[in-house]
Amino acid sequence: MNAIYARQSIDKKDSLSIEGQIELCRKHAGEDAKVFQDKGYSGKNIKRPAFTELIHAVESGAIKKIFVYRLDRFSRSIADFSRLWELLDAHGVAFQSVTEQFDTASPMGRAMLNVVLVFAQLERETTAERVKDNYIHRFQLGAWPGGPAPYGFRLAKIEQDGHKASSLVANENAKIVQEIYEAYVKPEGTLRGIALSLTERGIHGPRREIWDNVTISRILHNPSYVKANEEIYWYYLSLGLKIQQDIDAFDGVHACNVIGRRDRTKSKYNSLEGQQLAVSNHEGFIAAELWLAVQEKLSKNKQLPRKNAGKYSWLTGLLKCGRCGYAMKVAYSGREDKIQLQCSGRTNMAICDAKHAVDLRELEAYVAEEITEILQASPPKEMIPAERELSSEMLAIERKIERLVNALSESSEVSAGYISKQIEVLHKEREELMHRCQKEARPIKQLDFNACSFEEKKVIAQEFISRILLDEKNVNIIWKI
Repeated sequence: MNAIYARQSIDKKDSLSIEGQIELCRKHAGEDAKVFQDKGYSGKNIKRPAFTELIHAVESGAIKKIFVYRLDRFSRSIADFSRLWELLDAHGVAFQSVTEQFDTASPMGRAMLNVVLVFAQLERETTAERVKDNYIHRFQLGAWPGGPAPYGFRLAKIEQDGHKASSLVANENAKIVQEIYEAYVKPEGTLRGIALSLTERGIHGPRREIWDNVTISRILHNPSYVKANEEIYWYYLSLGLKIQQDIDAFDGVHACNVIGRRDRTKSKYNSLEGQQLAVSNHEGFIAAELWLAVQEKLSKNKQLPRKNAGKYSWLTGLLKCGRCGYAMKVAYSGREDKIQLQCSGRTNMAICDAKHAVDLRELEAYVAEEITEILQASPPKEMIPAERELSSEMLAIERKIERLVNALSESSEVSAGYISKQIEVLHKEREELMHRCQKEARPIKQLDFNACSFEEKKVIAQEFISRILLDEKNVNIIWKI
């Protein structure tokens, strides 16, 4: 059936009444058209009772065409109309404005519709740009740019330059954050150890009851907690961030905010290029000396190899519990017949009750057989050094060294020592890359998986397999190919 929609916010002498609108629309829609009318409602938004009823009728398939007196009776927002037209079009509903010759059933009406949709897209993009500009402006002024408050803070409004501005205020969880920093900086402090301790004590985490090492790591990396002084300025300058204020703004009282897109193929904390840092309008509560000591330990941890990771099986890292999704680890007591697969969700967090009885060696043999068949079906290739990749890595290192050298010329005695150490590390990385570039390509024969070393098998398995789900006695291998 056809439908008529009429709306009038207030009665005006120069405004056609709802009754007049309906009468004009009936000449086109027919006497049997169903009428939907909203009196006393503005067209600025679509929250109108009769309008909502009309949309429900459209979604149920009861409406063939909608007639209105004018387009602004239906919606005054081009962006709203664009979204509404997508709904109408999806349900095969035509639309006609009887006084504007706007009829989507005709070629001219569809042409006008395209013009409206172009302006709707422009309106959406302009709105998005304004939101982005406002976000960056708040950030540059030191206000909290948006989103939920970090753990240990609550959102608040403060007076700033005669205006209300978003800010952060420490709450009762700030003492937990302080405890996390002090515990981690100790020689025996670990991410996992701190997470387990907090969980066992019944302290609720930021988003769930259970803590994990990722949550602890995010808190330890976050500059929203630090009392940012001159050392913090040089630290972030050496990482390549664009800093909004001069060094004088780092007063040792206020904290920092960081914004900006990052390359998701790189580490969130190792690669901060392209991101921006600003001194915030809220106060930090972690001393700069403690915060930097934590960053140094985190950095060292990333450089140290995990000696026991994957020591007993080249499938380690791929094995996941099919019930809770957490990683499976290999428990080895020195005897092959005593090897067990344990769910870390069960042993570390006590959130899973699954008991796995899968034979690890049998699983490895099966996977090896499958990979062998895949490799035998592949033609032999030639191993060629990734020269472009190495060149880009070399350029990135050179840029970091250049920034550090520039920072070194203006640094204090303490920060100069820190920056010099970082330059030495980068020089070593550059030498290693140059050594890799000097290696020549060599032809390789058909790859024999069973003849590969333990580490080679691990790399090959990672290339072909996404994950292996273990559920009691069942195994589900998710292949990438």
